[in-house]
Parts: sequence; structure tokens; C-alpha cells
Amino acid sequence: MKSFSPACERNRQPILEALLRLLPPTGSALEIASGTGQHVAHFAQHLTGWQWQPSDWSADGFASITAWCDEAGVANVAPPVLVDVLAPHWPTPGTASQPAPKHAFGQPFDLIYCANMLHIAPWATCPALMQGAARYLAPHGLLVTYGPYLEHDVLTSPGNVAFDHTLRMQNPAWGIRALADVVAQAAAAGLVLRDRMAMPANNLLLVFDQPADR
Repeated sequence: MKSFSPACERNRQPILEALLRLLPPTGSALEIASGTGQHVAHFAQHLTGWQWQPSDWSADGFASITAWCDEAGVANVAPPVLVDVLAPHWPTPGTASQPAPKHAFGQPFDLIYCANMLHIAPWATCPALMQGAARYLAPHGLLVTYGPYLEHDVLTSPGNVAFDHTLRMQNPAWGIRALADVVAQAAAAGLVLRDRMAMPANNLLLVFDQPADR
């Protein structure tokens, strides 16, 4: 059964347009926190030279991811796998009800993409995402993250202020992250911020590069 996210429906095309400018015609991509599956299905339709690997921390949404990809008629999307970014190896071994491969990904990815995860997860997922990306990206591979961020000397929009308050009321471990803190964690993992793209609804697309000499 398909799940539906209005936010994904609104932002998938602007994100795709950014990816089309960023990416070469072919490559392999890992999506972290695939959620409903709307993003990966849409991207796979338009980036047909790319092979996509969706993932999520729970198998509960796998049926939705598969349903969106089936409806899109894409053949370049692998079955979803479990990835807990806090785990030392990806994909994450599962239980009997949440099976996953028992080995790490074999070939490195040219792109790791993660949208709207950091503000609805504990802060520990940020350094873990950066360290995992450093492990599983190919030389000059890209980590692309999307979502709201707090920026020094940039006025936070009233909508993001209210959103941050709502998140922290739901869970004190959640909240919009400071861009400088996220970039610092990326740098600690050996990743370099290559681009910062302003997106609709006061979101940012961050592009981190894996240096070849790492």
C-alpha cells in the first residue's frame, strides 16, 4: 500500500531539477531514509542512467516504496534494504520480520541522497550519516542532503522557527540543525561542502564531495 507525503509531492521536482544539473548521465545512488518512496520513484523515472538503492531504518515502509516504483514503471530501482545510519555497516542486518543482507554494500556509490532526516532524528545521526557516506561513497562521489537548516547571520523564516518549536515539543532530541554544525561533522568525516542551493519553502540542498585522495 502506498503512503503519501504532501511535502514530497511538492519538493520532488525542484530537487530533481537540482540533481539533473549536478549529476552525470550514469551512476549508482543510495537513498537514505526513503520514507514513502515518492522521491526515489520520481528520480528513477528521470535519471534513467542511474541505478537506485532505496533504504530505510524500518521495513514498515518497504511496501510503499515498492508500490511507488511499480506505479512509475521503473526498472532501475533495487528492492529497499534496511539502513540504520548509526550502525557500523550498511545495509543493517535485520530480524526475521525485517530481513536484510548480512554483508556490507560491495561497490561504492556515486551519490548518497538523504532528505528530511536530520531534523526528525537524534543529533547522533548527523555524524553517523557523514561517516557512513565517507565509507560508501566512491572517490568524488556526492552526498546530497535536503531540508531546513539554521544559518548564522541569515534570518530564520517564521515558518522554520515555528517548525523547529513543534519538532522539539514532539521530541527534545529533534530540531532543525545548524548548518555550521552539519558542515563541521562532514569535514570531520573528510567530506567537503561543495555547494549550498536555496530551495523552495526555506529549505536547502547541500552538496558534499568525497575527495579522491581521501
